Amino acid sequence: MVKLNNCPAVYRHYNFKLSDKVIFILLAFTTITTSCRQEVYKNVVGDASKTSNVQVGKAEIKYAKGFSIFYYKGFKLINIYNRVNDGVDTVKYLLIKKGQDIPSGFGNVQVIETPLKSMIGLSSMHIAVVDFAESDNILKGLGNLKYVSSPVVRNNIKAGKIKEVGLDGNLNNEAILDMHPGLVMAMGNQNAKGTRYKILTDAGIPVMQNSEFLESTPLGRAEWVKVMGALVDKEDLVNKKFSTLELEYNKLVQLAKNVTSKPNVITGMPFKGTWFVPEGDSYLTHFIEDAGGANKWAGTHGIGSLPLNFEAVAPEALHATYWINIGYVDSKKDITAQDTRFADFNPFKNGNLFNNNKLTNDLGSNDYWESGAVNPQVVLADLIKILHPELLPNHQLVYYKQLK
Repeated sequence: MVKLNNCPAVYRHYNFKLSDKVIFILLAFTTITTSCRQEVYKNVVGDASKTSNVQVGKAEIKYAKGFSIFYYKGFKLINIYNRVNDGVDTVKYLLIKKGQDIPSGFGNVQVIETPLKSMIGLSSMHIAVVDFAESDNILKGLGNLKYVSSPVVRNNIKAGKIKEVGLDGNLNNEAILDMHPGLVMAMGNQNAKGTRYKILTDAGIPVMQNSEFLESTPLGRAEWVKVMGALVDKEDLVNKKFSTLELEYNKLVQLAKNVTSKPNVITGMPFKGTWFVPEGDSYLTHFIEDAGGANKWAGTHGIGSLPLNFEAVAPEALHATYWINIGYVDSKKDITAQDTRFADFNPFKNGNLFNNNKLTNDLGSNDYWESGAVNPQVVLADLIKILHPELLPNHQLVYYKQLK
């Protein structure tokens, strides 16, 4: 059984207003409680606390494709790979100790002093990775303060230690310049060009555009915690914690690997007439497959989603077994309020509706998008419990709940 603890720990996606185009992007890669948070969950299927082959003092990247870390004598180099228009744009970050001379031969590179002492995060994932590295107090600014649920971060907000700096086109450059943080961590996507942050970089404030949401596997997405580990000089801590969740995740994969039947699963809900379904290389498709489920579009190629209309998805939905990650709904009534035709779907009739919004707090923030991103082993345990409950009879759903 996965237990909840009254403790500071893990994270979610900001529910701020975005342009339709950006919302499409976010939906393509996806389709909070105030009193407690989740730790790195252990013992879902047994003892996964023993780690092996962990390189002391260095991050070893095994799953993530969007970054790399190189270690030199006295400094580190992080490469962030931004895949845009079938190309790869590499942004380099040199991590050096305060007062250390910048080594020659690295060309156009942003410099970050380590261990990082202050940071602005523009995505809830950034809160998650900071928390994973047990360095919450380095957060000095956030894109939006309204939907934060981490007790540590919320207390720091109340104490005036964290400021709101805005998002996207409303980024408050003046406030950031006044704060002069050691790093601004942004969410990389096709709309977030480097020139957007030129005012900041020209002022000597490094901006790192992370693109963890473009990873094709849950472990690859979670492995971005190692970027933070390198930034705060806590590679050993992060390596150990990641190795624990990795071992547990892989045990769960093996548990569901030989199921005799794989129920069909549909995800999401139409948004302004477009139904985004996960492509075959997306991390959501990998979650479904690792949990012993089937997705009609698993054979397609791409790490995002396919934009389909209702008529293209309905035939599959009529006969599917489960419907998950349904969106901003909390009941059957909410679903049919969107479209009465949903009542004809087999999962609706059989009550197999499971939404990933169980940990939504009083501010409307969903912890799935924070702690779920860095605790894929718990998300996978939930999905196995839903699709094959006999495999985890003692597990209680953490991020998911059945809609009535």
